[in-house]
Amino acid sequence: MSAPRTGGTATRAPGVASVLEIEDPAIAGRAPAQPDPPRRRPVLRALTHGQGLVGVVLLAVVLLAGLLAPWLAPFDPTAQIPGANLSGPGAEHWFGTDQVNRDVYSRVLHGIRINLEIIAIAVPIGAVVGSLAGLLSSLHPVADVIAQRVFDVVLAFPALILAIALAAIVGPGASTVILVIVAAEIPIFGRMVRGQVLAVRELPYVESAQVIGAGPWWVLRTHVLPNALEPLGVQVALSMSVAVFVESAMSFVGIGVRPPEPSLGSIIADAVPNLDANPAFAIGPLVVVAALVLGFLLVAQALGRARRS
Repeated sequence: MSAPRTGGTATRAPGVASVLEIEDPAIAGRAPAQPDPPRRRPVLRALTHGQGLVGVVLLAVVLLAGLLAPWLAPFDPTAQIPGANLSGPGAEHWFGTDQVNRDVYSRVLHGIRINLEIIAIAVPIGAVVGSLAGLLSSLHPVADVIAQRVFDVVLAFPALILAIALAAIVGPGASTVILVIVAAEIPIFGRMVRGQVLAVRELPYVESAQVIGAGPWWVLRTHVLPNALEPLGVQVALSMSVAVFVESAMSFVGIGVRPPEPSLGSIIADAVPNLDANPAFAIGPLVVVAALVLGFLLVAQALGRARRS
């Protein structure tokens, strides 16, 4: 964000604003400076071309399948179908049936829905709490040291190890998956926002604003937050891809979504000992997990290129 320019012939060091440049435009006798042009076009172009478009299409297809699961699924995901034990793919059961006679295609569709609900709740909470922690820690050295040491402790544990530890304390379930994802994302967003604060507050125009009496909250609201929005968007997309993996991994090892509710990870876990009878049992949920992770990664890469352009 560049400092406004004034007319006149006085010279100054590049990037350093004068007092008149930060005063009210009416006092300075000139028209208000125009805001920086929005960056919507580079972002829109990144998401509608190349790998960004591929990522958006993958996510849109999976998202629609999950949202429309009650109408697309031919069977109830927990209903046991008589005489359909580990049957292969066919016109009636597209992905076949599982070891307790349930339609795998219906369970995958409802598993997408549950997976998306969990990450749609957990990632925004982790982003908001982590961003606030990063902002607050940058205001005082003692708070910064405490926050960074807490972040170090959390980041020292791999996500799955952290999940096992929390599940041992609070028990398995969807709420535990949400708690794990939030705990894993808080230090990531906290450190990212803290880095933005440290970088922006050293810029010349921010120092000029502080010289004439601008407080830390004004600097955070006016300069830091607008500059942090773009990297936040990239990190949210990356965190979504990680959250898909965390939810699937926790359900795969039995500490995630509890049966008989369907989950992509639990469906894959049930399929492993039955691959010889029905290979499509595992292919369906694996393809969906891969599409979700790949889609979020492609969108994150596209947003990152748009930010650098």
